[in-house]
Amino acid sequence: MTAPRVVSGHVLALRLFDIAFAIDLARAEALWTRHAAGRAERSRLTATPPKAMAFGVPPLVLALDPLTLTLDAEPLPVTVTARLYDFGAVTLALRVPADRLDWADYTRRLNAVDRDVGPASGSAIWDDLLAALRGTLADALVRPMTSELTEDYLIGVVHRLDTQPAAADLLALVDLVPLLSGEQRRLSDGARAELLRSRFSYYEDDLVVLTWDRAFIYEPLGDSDVADVLEVANVQLLEMRYYDELLDDELPRMYDLVESARRGMNVLAARRYAGLARRLYAMVADVTELTEKVDNALQVTEDVYLARIYAAALELFRVRLVSAAVDRKLAIIRDTYTALYDEASSSRSELMEAAIILLIAVELVLALLR
Repeated sequence: MTAPRVVSGHVLALRLFDIAFAIDLARAEALWTRHAAGRAERSRLTATPPKAMAFGVPPLVLALDPLTLTLDAEPLPVTVTARLYDFGAVTLALRVPADRLDWADYTRRLNAVDRDVGPASGSAIWDDLLAALRGTLADALVRPMTSELTEDYLIGVVHRLDTQPAAADLLALVDLVPLLSGEQRRLSDGARAELLRSRFSYYEDDLVVLTWDRAFIYEPLGDSDVADVLEVANVQLLEMRYYDELLDDELPRMYDLVESARRGMNVLAARRYAGLARRLYAMVADVTELTEKVDNALQVTEDVYLARIYAAALELFRVRLVSAAVDRKLAIIRDTYTALYDEASSSRSELMEAAIILLIAVELVLALLR
């Protein structure tokens, strides 16, 4: 059978960064409107009722200046947007048109986007866009940070095919494996089955297939809810990875500080323990606050279909595994804080007892002298 022709579609390339402890979205919107004279709006799921699924704190979407991207010697107009999350993350998105293409050409277009702006490309586009964004929004960034940690995701979206097949027929008509894997050689049957395992349909004419770093969305209605949900899952992975690495770096430092405090002079031990305990408590409070915001980035109540896709993405991206690792490390720091607090209290009690004994001794000496 002949593969259908893509009448309307695009390729969405996402790059995610952690740029601050938090972002004041209202301030960012005002700065963007004033300095960049660009369009800004709060995100919402276009086809899903708010009571069924909604953003915890709606992120801010900024329309950046369009670009021209040359793929296989063909210049293409690219729409650029940025989405800011209140917990300090930003997603840059390049939307590359992919209309009126044969299926093989559509697959080549998606793989060309990955080749030229993907994580292995070394493209400066992302850094240039991020630098311009930071410069405009600097006053809205709370405790700005520079992290080498990023996430990438590539989504192939098709809204209309020339034959409008059902989802089951589409899988028989086209080979999604080269699109989802980027591989030119034919994969084994086991690898192909694994690649196509996470697929979903709600109506008979829509289809979503997820992999670790790519997804394919066939959506005749033209809404972007699935792509938005996949972006949020990637943002959660980025944030959890950041805090996991932050705590990995902090734990050895914490052990060294505790050991240093214990080697200190006894008269200063209580103060050292108390100071270190306050520092650890502040860290736990900060990380806990941010991870709770990340966990609540998207609230699911009634939309079973999007909830299934969202849960599958979190599982596929191993978000819950990284989140569990963060929780374990936070528990270690909390236990250390409790132990330090107890030691500080004990040291203060010992100091008070010594002071009382010293005062009694002084009183006895003075009494004898009188």
